[in-house]
Parts: sequence; C-alpha cells; structure tokens
Amino acid sequence: MPDPSAVDATAAVFADLREEGLELDTLVGQLPDPDWARPTPAPGWSIAHQIAHLHWTDRAALLSLTDADGFGRMVEEALKAPDSFVDEGAAEGAGLPPAELLARWRSGRAALDEALGAASPDTRFPWYGPPMKAASMASARLMETWAHGQDVADALGVRRTPTDRLRHVARIGVRARDYAFAVRALPAPAGEFRVELTAPDGTDVWTYGPPDAPQRITGPALDFCLLVTQRAHRTDLALTATGADADRWLGIAQAFAGPAGPGREPGASR
Repeated sequence: MPDPSAVDATAAVFADLREEGLELDTLVGQLPDPDWARPTPAPGWSIAHQIAHLHWTDRAALLSLTDADGFGRMVEEALKAPDSFVDEGAAEGAGLPPAELLARWRSGRAALDEALGAASPDTRFPWYGPPMKAASMASARLMETWAHGQDVADALGVRRTPTDRLRHVARIGVRARDYAFAVRALPAPAGEFRVELTAPDGTDVWTYGPPDAPQRITGPALDFCLLVTQRAHRTDLALTATGADADRWLGIAQAFAGPAGPGREPGASR
C-alpha cells in the first residue's frame, strides 16, 4: 500500500506545477501579438521562444510518461544536433501565430498534468539525464517553467512575487551541486555543504546538508534560485559563501541538465 504522506507530497508537487504554469499564463495570456516578439535576456530568444521551449519540453515529458519509444526517437533526433536542437525547437514554435502557440502550450500543460496524475509513482521514466519518477519530473518542469517565466517577466519589466514553490527549485539546485562541477570537468568537493535559505515569507528557513558542515551558503531562497537557474549574476544577489569550494560553486551553479551555461552579466537582471 502506498505511503499516504508520499502520495500527498506527490499530489502537492503536481498542484505546484499547475500553479506555476498558471502564473506564467497570466503574464502572456493577454499579450498583444507584437509583444510576443519582445526580446528576453536569453540572447536571440523572444517571449515566443520562451513559451515555445516550454511547450517543447512539456511535450518531451509527456512522451516520456506515455510513449517510451516515441521519447527515444525524440532523443535520437536531438543527438543529431546536440548543440542546436534546443534553439531549433524554440524557433519552430516561435514561428507560430501567438494565439496558436498559446493554445498549444495550454493544451500541452493539461495533457502533461493528466499523464503525471496517472503515472505509477514508483516507476522511473526516461529523460535526457537519469530516469526520473513522476514527482521528480514535475519538480523539474516547475523549475524550468519558473526560470523561463523569469525571462518573460524581465522582458515585460514585471517583478514577480516569490512563493513557496521555489522550494522545488532550491532543492534541485542543491542536489545538482556535483553536476555543476562535473560538467566543467572539475572535481566535486569532498563532503556536503550546509545551505540555509530564507523562505519568501521572510521567517522560515529552508535547510539542506549537515548543520555542522564547515562550508556553507546562506541567503534568500529567491536569490539562490535565480543563481542556480542562471537568471542573475552572483554579484547582484545577497548570497554568502563560507569556504573556498562553496565560493567556487556560487560561480558555476546550475540546476539544469546540459552543458555549462554562460549565465548573466552583472547588473543584467532584476
């Protein structure tokens, strides 16, 4: 019999993903067509590219959950152009009329939500990195939706109100520490770091790692999430590192799979 608390936690992740999508939908749902062409902080990407990319990756997640062979073929196509398939997928969707792109993104979100709810909670589904359970896949989709939503918000000059949904982004960022080193061919630090992040409510503190770890990161959860999604440069954020390895991590952290991103220039965000 499934653990009721685990079932409740999984359902909460799915609900948070729905809410994150709806928040971004409120930013773009009523945009005039010309505004979809506004440039975002990602070089060469407009608002339309950002939404098209989210639709593309939602479709990939849906295939993973419902059609492993179809997902495998999608991966094979991506491997033919590993340096350009992400941009090509975004460009293809960005070329659609905004109303059609918006409708496809909404339909894809709904289909993914249904598939996540129907998925066996203990099954690991294929992905571009290690296979993931449905709850982890939902967390990853939330992280990406939030990050690309930040690009859209920056393009529109909107300051979003951070929510406790950032907990998912922060957790992925912490867990991806060693990956950030590995993707740069750097040795992973020995031992865990202590990470203490002030939640959006200003009072709660989210903690990760041993409390007595000699190396640590402290600061606002929002700033940490902006850092690990590479939506802001560390010099623009109120994060403090104790220890040489922790300090180095702040310069290379990334919560997403794939090659090391270039990040943002100082002063380019928020």
